[in-house]
Amino acid sequence: MADVDLAVFFDYQLDKQANYMAAFTAKDPNNRDAFDAHWEKIRGDEQVVIKTITVGEEVVGHVASFIMFEQREVTYWIGKNFWGKGIATKALTMFLESLKERPIYARAAKDNTASLRVLEKCGFTIDGEEKGYANARGQEIEEYILKLD
Repeated sequence: MADVDLAVFFDYQLDKQANYMAAFTAKDPNNRDAFDAHWEKIRGDEQVVIKTITVGEEVVGHVASFIMFEQREVTYWIGKNFWGKGIATKALTMFLESLKERPIYARAAKDNTASLRVLEKCGFTIDGEEKGYANARGQEIEEYILKLD
C-alpha cells in the first residue's frame, strides 16, 4: 500500500451509498484529518495487514486484516463504480491465500447482501449475530459475524 492510495480511499469513503452499505464507518466520512489519523494508526500497527486492490494501474479499493476482540478479522472496501464485477471476491480470495492464520472472521450488516455474497464465495459461513451502532446509518443495526476455518 502506497501513501498516494490514501487519497483514492478517502474519495471512495465520501460516497453516501457506499457508507450506508458498509454501515460501520467513520463518524464523519468528510473529515480528512480524522481519516488520516485513523490510517496512520492502523498502518503503524504490526498486526494489521493492508493491501491496495488495483485493476491494471487503477486503485479500486483495499483489503485488510486486523485483530478485534482477540480474533483476526478481514475487511475490504471497493469503490462503488467497481461493484458487481467480481473484483472484491477475487481480491479477498487472493488476500486470504496469503493469510495462514485460521479461523478468520468478518462482519457485515445483515442487509448488505452483496458483501455477504462475497464473503460466502470466499468460504465464510455465518457464525453469529450482533447488534452495533452504525455511524453511517445513525442507529443500531443487526450484523452477521462470519467465520472462515
